[in-house]
Amino acid sequence: MSKKSVTEKNLTTPQVKKLLESLGEENLDQFQRRALDYASKFLRVEAEVAEKLVEKLVEEFGLEEEECVQIVNCMPKSIEELRVFLAGGRRIIETSKLEAIINLLDEHRKLK
Repeated sequence: MSKKSVTEKNLTTPQVKKLLESLGEENLDQFQRRALDYASKFLRVEAEVAEKLVEKLVEEFGLEEEECVQIVNCMPKSIEELRVFLAGGRRIIETSKLEAIINLLDEHRKLK
């Protein structure tokens, strides 16, 4: 028996939508269609923008990729909302850094 190598990648909701659309709706099973419907309804930014945002959040702010994906999926509008995504960590993030993250999200939110 051959072993299959499985890799895991965190995807934002816009990236999931783009991936499922590329497969063609006629080729999707019922769960994939539900996922596509969900992704379409709750889309906050386009896939390319989401990918760039995740990269920027990881590189510039030193956040974990998993946190960044959730932040981009929800696009919080306030520091209080943003803290929800960062509460799992045991580190303290300065308010100025949180404000910079919100400003970055606001810049891309307007481009939608």
